[in-house]
Amino acid sequence: MAKTAHSEIQSIYSKRESLILNYFWIGFIIYTSAFAISATDQVNYVICNVFQILGLMLLISASFFLVKLKIEDDYLKIVYLIYLVWTLGVIMRGFLFEYDFIKILLFDAYMGIFLYLAPLILLFPKDLIHIKKLFVVIVIVGAVYVFYDLLFIKDLIVNYDIKNSQNIIEYFSKTLSIPCGFILLTYIYHSKKMNLFALFVLGLTFLFCIIRARRALALLAIGPIIGSYFVYLFYSNNRALKIIFFILLSITITLGIAYSQTLMKYFSNKSATSWFMSRLSQDTRSEVEEYFYQDMKPSEWIVGKGINGQYYCPGVVEGEGRISVFRRGIETDYLTIILKGGIINLGLLLLIAIPAIIKGLFFSRNLLARASAIWILFYLFDLYPAPVTTFTLNYLIVWISIGICYSKSFRNLTDDKIMIFFKGEEKGKELVVKE
Repeated sequence: MAKTAHSEIQSIYSKRESLILNYFWIGFIIYTSAFAISATDQVNYVICNVFQILGLMLLISASFFLVKLKIEDDYLKIVYLIYLVWTLGVIMRGFLFEYDFIKILLFDAYMGIFLYLAPLILLFPKDLIHIKKLFVVIVIVGAVYVFYDLLFIKDLIVNYDIKNSQNIIEYFSKTLSIPCGFILLTYIYHSKKMNLFALFVLGLTFLFCIIRARRALALLAIGPIIGSYFVYLFYSNNRALKIIFFILLSITITLGIAYSQTLMKYFSNKSATSWFMSRLSQDTRSEVEEYFYQDMKPSEWIVGKGINGQYYCPGVVEGEGRISVFRRGIETDYLTIILKGGIINLGLLLLIAIPAIIKGLFFSRNLLARASAIWILFYLFDLYPAPVTTFTLNYLIVWISIGICYSKSFRNLTDDKIMIFFKGEEKGKELVVKE
């Protein structure tokens, strides 16, 4: 009888925890959707900020109940704790009680305070129910991405000489569409409709990247597609389908490039080929990186400049046509990490991420852990071409993946058990794994 009472209490607690997690993700979806559309400069910023505040109220209040100071891996306990302490130091150093600075901290998902708090999601309870909710959230933000594309299709395709339209595809994609790659990497757990939707969203993103000649973003979009193809090669025994998918992938990339050139020729007096080729050969990094290297002192390379760290970089055009003198970030994201927290910050991140990749790839029995390791690996590669350390779903998945890779309980699950759960069968209810 005591055992039954204990089970009932556990069931009530799990339902409460699941409900709280729903509030967190609802708040996050509201916040990130409002932030993405604010980048268009065609909506009222005040209204966007109101929605962001609403989202923050939900996700912050939910986080207080979800964070549990319980980590399964002893090595991770030590390094992660040091990383959190160092991150707290980064936040405290350079913190200003000024209106403009506080506004950036609260409402800018790329430069605000919440990207430093994102690693706390590692401390959320980890089980298959929560992972399933994550996949639902990925689909929802992917649907928001498609909806936003339809609203601003003219800016995305026609007005390609307008810098703001380049910002639109950047913000929409990095904030909303790229996470669909995680669904493709774990394709065996999902329905065909979900996989096709994820492929459509990433394919659409890649097409817009080619049209807009966004080189780094194109790599972010095509990476998960190619990665999921190799996952399929490993898991599938159907040679005919492997060949077909390879041909389809090649045709899709080729037609995407060809079609984008046709669109640009149609909608502009410029030569599409010269526009695209000029973008491919254009060096937009060397100048700002050179300014960065000149501005950073030896001690700043080691410990960084804090959360408000900036470097002298005159003459670079920022958003809304502003000409910068000091910049808070740089397109080469690992340098931004160094700017804020120094090589120590980057080193601690690597000490967490690299073992997670090894554990997930080589010491696991399921695709979920391997896909998590691949996602972390993509993140490390993406640190060079694009800003990816941001308060977006893409970055949250990195820390969720780290938690999965370090969890022996997750790594020891078989794909059959996970698939039973995700397919919604009754047996799946008995397969919920908690640390």
